[in-house]
Amino acid sequence: MSNPFHLSLPCLRIDKTKRFYLNDLCADAGRQSENWIDINLYGNQITFVNVKKFNFNNPNYVFEGKILPTFHFGVILNVKTWGELYADLNAKNLDLVTQATFLKNKDGEHLSFFIKDPNDYLIEFKSFKNDSGVFSSKIA
Repeated sequence: MSNPFHLSLPCLRIDKTKRFYLNDLCADAGRQSENWIDINLYGNQITFVNVKKFNFNNPNYVFEGKILPTFHFGVILNVKTWGELYADLNAKNLDLVTQATFLKNKDGEHLSFFIKDPNDYLIEFKSFKNDSGVFSSKIA
């Protein structure tokens, strides 16, 4: 990956957040202190900062008949890695949300599922049928 992203988010407990990302998602930890941690999620840096209570208004939207969260972040994976991750998380009996194929037989067709972390962030994992669909401007 030539241009990984960085995202910084508040979290309620560093220990639970670290356990979830390292143990459940098999991510790696980077720099860390008592109040923050960097997580390497498929080559992208997510920094979680320990804060007191926080709240986001999380409205949903409907896409192809599925209710999806407006506020989320995610990673695009190849289909093999996506399938292995889905199977692994499913075997751990974690609460996976909305495993579906979107835009079936259209430009941008992709597999998708969400999982919630200990801070109630929804993480989406996608796998596109064709790489060209990732930034396609066509919907239909």
